[in-house]
Amino acid sequence: MLIALNKPFDLLSQFTQEAAGQRTLAECGLPPRVYPVGRLDRDSEGLLLLSDEKTLVDRLLNPRHEHPRTYQVQVEQIPDEAALEQLRRGVLIEGKLTRPCRAWHLEKDPDFPPRVPPIRVRLNVPVCWIGLELTEGRNRQVRRMTAKVGHPTLRLVRVKIGGLELGTLAPGQWRELTGAERRTVLPS
Repeated sequence: MLIALNKPFDLLSQFTQEAAGQRTLAECGLPPRVYPVGRLDRDSEGLLLLSDEKTLVDRLLNPRHEHPRTYQVQVEQIPDEAALEQLRRGVLIEGKLTRPCRAWHLEKDPDFPPRVPPIRVRLNVPVCWIGLELTEGRNRQVRRMTAKVGHPTLRLVRVKIGGLELGTLAPGQWRELTGAERRTVLPS
C-alpha cells in the first residue's frame, strides 16, 4: 500500500510524540502498519508518502536514484538571478555541497489554504514564492539553502514527489494511490 498525505503545519512526520502535546501522524486516521517514506519537518507542509512496504524506502529515498521532490517556498525578499543560480549550482551546508537542483520564481503565488498560525508579516520586507526541485533530502535542506543565499524560508510546501502531485488533497487528508499513480512515484 502506498498513501499520499497532505501533511499540515505543526504535525510531526511520525506516530509518536517527542514531547507532550505534540501533534503526530496518529491524528490522521491512517491504516495500521504504514510508515512515512521520508520526512517533512514539523514546520513544513505538503505531500508525504506512507507505506507498509519496507522496500519502497530505499527506492524512494536513496540519493543514487536521484528521485526528484518539488517544493514551493515562500522566502523573504525577492531572490535575483544570481541567488537562484547559486541554489542551482549547490550551496555549502555543514561542510558539504548540496547537489545541483532546479530553482525558479513562481509565475503566481500558489493558492494554498491559509496557514494556522499565519506566517509573520513584516510590512517593509517583501516576500516571494520560488520553486525548488531537489534530488536529495538532507535535514532542513531547503531552509538551509535559502538562508545561505540570503532569503530565509517563511513557508515550505512539498507539492510533488517524482511525477505525483499534491493536487487538491486538503491538509490532513490522505488517500491510497492507484497503480498508475504508484508508477509515477517509483523510480524505474
